[in-house]
Amino acid sequence: MRGGFIINRQHVGIVFGGILLLVVAMGISRFAFTPILPFMRHDVGFSLEVAGFLASSNYIGYFIGALWAGFIYRQRKNVLMASVVTNVLSVILMGLIEVYSVWLVLRLIAGITGGLIFVLTSSIIMDYLAKHSLSRWSGYVFSGIGLGIAISGLCVPAIEARFAWQGAWLGLGILSAIFLFITSYLWRSLVVQDSTKVTKSLDTKMTKGFMPWLILSYGLEGLGYIITGTFLVDIIHNIPSLQVYSSYSWVIVGLAAIPSAPVWTVLLEKFSAIKILFVAYILQVVGILLPVFAQTVWSVLLASFLFGLTFVGIVTLTTSYARQLFPTKSGFVVSLLTTFYAFGQIIGPIIAGKLVEVYSSYKAALIFAGVIVFLALLVMVIGRWLTVKKEAVAEHTISI
Repeated sequence: MRGGFIINRQHVGIVFGGILLLVVAMGISRFAFTPILPFMRHDVGFSLEVAGFLASSNYIGYFIGALWAGFIYRQRKNVLMASVVTNVLSVILMGLIEVYSVWLVLRLIAGITGGLIFVLTSSIIMDYLAKHSLSRWSGYVFSGIGLGIAISGLCVPAIEARFAWQGAWLGLGILSAIFLFITSYLWRSLVVQDSTKVTKSLDTKMTKGFMPWLILSYGLEGLGYIITGTFLVDIIHNIPSLQVYSSYSWVIVGLAAIPSAPVWTVLLEKFSAIKILFVAYILQVVGILLPVFAQTVWSVLLASFLFGLTFVGIVTLTTSYARQLFPTKSGFVVSLLTTFYAFGQIIGPIIAGKLVEVYSSYKAALIFAGVIVFLALLVMVIGRWLTVKKEAVAEHTISI
């Protein structure tokens, strides 16, 4: 009994450590920019287009990091921990330096290390849980994204009120360092085996079947969702009647995202991944477009809730489903998906910034985002239908 308790406590510690790493890389390093942005723009005085370039610099880095992670087979834990240290330093330096060109570099570094942390943490935890027949726990790891968003949403207004936006970056950087130390302690006995390159065969080929459609759909999701993910707080902040609710909106995104990953994972055990993803995409489109048609307190808070509920859910469902399709290639699968997702994210904020400049309104950017996410849904559904049809024809041919 005592041994079982120790084993369970170790599993919980490993998973909790992974959650904290995603809090650092995603919730703080990556998404704290969203609630800090209105304060930075007010004090420094740069446009939404400039903000789009800063965001895209981070997403270019994320793209590089996610791609790079797919080729890391040895010393994964050491590379991961070194990435976290660098990531935390990049956040702290954002509060110490006030030079736009340096910000671009720091956001790039935060992105590269964030991509490495997300892919390596996900693959290490997924492999660990699969080894101990606990794959159903994988959704809990992704709750770190929502937890980090909620933490940044709560901390930024409180810290900024006393220490300005610079203090918000410094405070979150110190908090990230604390989370890093906790994870280092929890993972002190975790041994991560070197992964090996899997020999190519028909079973491991990702250019066949449904996988290319899933990758394309996920890339479009990255392009669409990131517009709301980058500018939501700033959009609400610039609606005079709703300005007081702008920071709360980001907290709601985080609170909705925390339980969403495990909830969607449980649904994955009962229903097909495509059906659940269909529902998640539809809800996300509604959440993105709601502020276009209604600018009331309840519509904005509902939009925040739907966005938080779905964007982490889509990440969790897509990566979990892809790993089911290719169980021996978890690291490469997560890296490949995240790379296309990150590529979409690079373009999204730049297009959104241009649309806002041209139309002097955020509505055009949100409509664009909603259309792109709906297109992602269509690609997934059509791809699945064509794949099933092709497989049925192939089976029929074999039986003849």
